[in-house]
Amino acid sequence: MYARLDSALADLRERLGGLPSPKESEAIWSDIWHLEAHHSTALEGNTLVLREVEELLDRGKTVGAKPLKEYLEVKGYADAAKWVYAQALEPGDWHDGSLLSVNEIRNIHLLAMNPVWQVAPHQDAHDGEGPGNFRQHDIHPFGAGMTPPAWTLVDAEILAWVDQLRTQEESLRIPQPGSPLPEMLARVHNQFERIHPFIDGNGRSGRLVLNLVLVRLGYPPVVILKQQRAAYLSALQKADDGDNGPLGELLARAMYDNLNRFIVPNVAGPARMVPLAALVSDEFSLAALRQAAQRGRLDAFQGSDGVWRSSGKAVDVYRKIKGKRIK
Repeated sequence: MYARLDSALADLRERLGGLPSPKESEAIWSDIWHLEAHHSTALEGNTLVLREVEELLDRGKTVGAKPLKEYLEVKGYADAAKWVYAQALEPGDWHDGSLLSVNEIRNIHLLAMNPVWQVAPHQDAHDGEGPGNFRQHDIHPFGAGMTPPAWTLVDAEILAWVDQLRTQEESLRIPQPGSPLPEMLARVHNQFERIHPFIDGNGRSGRLVLNLVLVRLGYPPVVILKQQRAAYLSALQKADDGDNGPLGELLARAMYDNLNRFIVPNVAGPARMVPLAALVSDEFSLAALRQAAQRGRLDAFQGSDGVWRSSGKAVDVYRKIKGKRIK
């Protein structure tokens, strides 16, 4: 598995030019975004099915008769994931130039947890333990016996974890023989979950933080599927005991799946961003495509070279809405 992932990542970098930005291929990130928002919240017990998640995120409709808390869990996670993708690929004011900052961790938790916190805050939370704030409670030992550090140590533990991650950046970008990338990532993820810095939402925040690191390093984000919940929890427990292999394999498969399910087919296929001139047909002239792009009817972006770019997939979408009024 590790060898296949290494080969696929090399192909992404060398043949396809690396990960596309959200501006270059909204379709890729939208597909991953829906899947991640669904599965990562489902791992924590959310019962919305993928169709309900898509209706909520795309049309703002609460289809079904689930508790409001569940819709807000998905909405918060989706907001945080969208921020993660954009911040990783096109850093804004939040980014201090390092691989990760404590402020970014806090902001991820704030975005993910704030919507649901408004209607269902943690029953044991103090005023200072809301979204974006570290816990002020000690955590009981987990089922397998691992006990997170005392709350008084959380600030120092998270700062040390971030500092250690920064020192590992080069080895994560260019793994050395004998140090498989997935197992290094497994160690990073497990260490965060062991600290358990927040009173609630640590699993969701930990997976979002991991994806911020991954995409910032040029790797695809991971989506742990809800069907893998038992394997994921078991792998975390084994990592607690120093065996990062099972969690590393789970992360490797998740990265490989996203490469093959979304990124490579789209970058090399119909969603690949090309100059509008390459999309001209008997149906759409260059002028018509450019006008649609400028009006926001065609999913496209204008590069620093002044050239508008879009994709065959985006043109197919435009064909379906052409002449229709957008509400």
